[in-house]
Amino acid sequence: MTTRTQERSADREDPVVVDAPFGIALAEMANRRPDVAVLAADLSNYTDVIGFAEAHPDRFLQIGMAEQNLMGVAAGIAKTGLVPIITTYCVFATRRSYEQVALALCTARRPLVIAAFLPGITTPFRATHQGTDDLALMRNIPGMTLIDPMDATELAAALTAAVDLGGPVYLRGLRGRVKQHFDPASYRFEVGKTHLLRGGNDVGIISTGLGSEWALQAAEVLSARGVHAAVLHVPTIKPLDAQAIQAFCERFSVVYTLENHARTGGLGTAVAEVLAEVGANTRLRRLGVPDSWAPAGSLDHIRSELGLDPIGIADTVGSDQYITTVARAQ
Repeated sequence: MTTRTQERSADREDPVVVDAPFGIALAEMANRRPDVAVLAADLSNYTDVIGFAEAHPDRFLQIGMAEQNLMGVAAGIAKTGLVPIITTYCVFATRRSYEQVALALCTARRPLVIAAFLPGITTPFRATHQGTDDLALMRNIPGMTLIDPMDATELAAALTAAVDLGGPVYLRGLRGRVKQHFDPASYRFEVGKTHLLRGGNDVGIISTGLGSEWALQAAEVLSARGVHAAVLHVPTIKPLDAQAIQAFCERFSVVYTLENHARTGGLGTAVAEVLAEVGANTRLRRLGVPDSWAPAGSLDHIRSELGLDPIGIADTVGSDQYITTVARAQ
């Protein structure tokens, strides 16, 4: 019998880690776009914008612990022709200031970016800081683009694309030391496009953000068990690449979605809508945070408790009756 320790050895080698990729991308953009302004809510040290604040104090506003006011001020700045980049934690950008985001920021459809850090279960704190419903909330704001980057390379590229897009963008941020899976020399980010990260013929996994890293980890474990999973990365939740998702799902009898978010309202729901609207025969299983408050602790601990660690995901996918039958037949 394969042990948990043996299975963990199947994980890929640790990727390169980049320090503050959001801050680096912001600094590079500042020279190219003098119309960019950055706003913070007393979290400059924790959202990697200190460098921008020091280099461009005339384009930086510290609003303080007042996120609703943060959104209102940003809306006013946007009216002057500047492009505000609003930085705060995920839950404060959504739950605390949803009305201001929807009405003050988005009704005018002006260019702006909400960079929301500590998304999903990436915080050691509990419900007060766990933004497990932000994608569900933001998906329902008309004209809002939603981007959930997987790594440092994609985060930097997505920030540039978001500023250039010309409308409101909700960008899930990754702070501090961030893994780099994509080669910055060759990777090209395009709003609304997907990326096939791994081929496989037994089961499909559609993922976004950190969920795509988790999907690759689980695919390695599944491969060692004789189950070959394909992984489709969907960095843009809205607008969704429905055509690519439909084509991917048509290859499999069973497809799983995996996300650093509640199972409902985010990527899993968006994929379900696509399959329902085209009458697809593919069965869908959604993986993410269940309908309960997640525990506190390190990300590894929370993932393990929720069954979202590599072994937990592989056990769930591998327990599917159809997939088990396919693997045994090979």
